Amino acid sequence: MRLYRGRVIVALACLFMLGGCETSTKLGDIFHHNSEDPATAALAEATPALDPETTGSIGSEPPAIADPGLLGSDPSDDLNLGKKQYQAGNFGSAERYFRRAVETHPRDAEAWVGLAAAYDRLRRFDLADRAYEQAVAIMGPTPEIMNNRGYSYMLRGDYRRARSTLMAAAAKDPKNPYIKNNLDLLDKSFRNGKAVQ
Repeated sequence: MRLYRGRVIVALACLFMLGGCETSTKLGDIFHHNSEDPATAALAEATPALDPETTGSIGSEPPAIADPGLLGSDPSDDLNLGKKQYQAGNFGSAERYFRRAVETHPRDAEAWVGLAAAYDRLRRFDLADRAYEQAVAIMGPTPEIMNNRGYSYMLRGDYRRARSTLMAAAAKDPKNPYIKNNLDLLDKSFRNGKAVQ
């Protein structure tokens, strides 16, 4: 414990000495951290560096550092990188970024929904269900989450659950074009006997 405190104190002392130095980028940008306070960002980044495991999991941070309200404001944060990878069709990379986003911001429903969508595309429906449950626990059964979950059921070929979930979403938000499109897609795939890809 003393060794850990000593390392943190040394790291903070180095930060204070370098506080007057200026670089071409902010310290927060280098570490892809949303904090504007360089000392806080450095402390957050120093903690995982002490962890000898290289499994890709994020070390624990003090609660004041992981502010879910800031996730998504930096174009280089895990949430935005996950969205970019998902839109590019790189679902494995998207899953990795979304997973890191939920590890650092466990109360961010958008990150959980992104993670669930990536798992859907990777056909890891067991993990997608867990991620959707986390999003529902945070936000409740919103029409957007229900729409995504209905699409997930379509990907699985579970048209009965897809229809009931999408109909419940449409009841909450009848004018939502995404829900309407998914209901149309469900009808077409059912009529044609072809699964949704």
